[in-house]
Amino acid sequence: DEELLKHIQATIAQVQGDCEKLSSITGSLVDDRCQKQRDIEALFQSLERLEKQKADKEELVLEIDQKADRTTLAGKVSCAQFEAAMEQLNKMIEEMLSRVTGQEQDWHQIQQKLIEELDSKLDRLELDPLRQQLEERWRSVLKQLKEKAPPPQAEADDAAGIRK
Repeated sequence: DEELLKHIQATIAQVQGDCEKLSSITGSLVDDRCQKQRDIEALFQSLERLEKQKADKEELVLEIDQKADRTTLAGKVSCAQFEAAMEQLNKMIEEMLSRVTGQEQDWHQIQQKLIEELDSKLDRLELDPLRQQLEERWRSVLKQLKEKAPPPQAEADDAAGIRK
């Protein structure tokens, strides 16, 4: 019996030792598991923070694009505004042309009057050099007016056709 008792005591001591080892290993495993759980939670928090930053960045890029589009749009002239400005410009050109045409007719009348009066008052020999001088001056004035005059209305109509 004594031997059996010693054997049981030895077995109990061995089991107690094994239990202590097992308890130590279990404690270590629990500590590792807790540390890994904290690491996983930290990773999830980092992931959430990164996703939020990415969403914020995407929203910022979208806002910048929208602002750029609005800025570009504000800088553009609407088609209606452009056509109204072109119409007004065409009217101004037509008015200028009518004034030049009216002045040209007035010049012709004045020239004709001068020629008639000079014919009646001067000798023919004195009249020819004066007439030539007036005609040259008149041609010079007409040339300057034509050089400064805008293109005929037909070209403006062609441009309107292209625009449409």
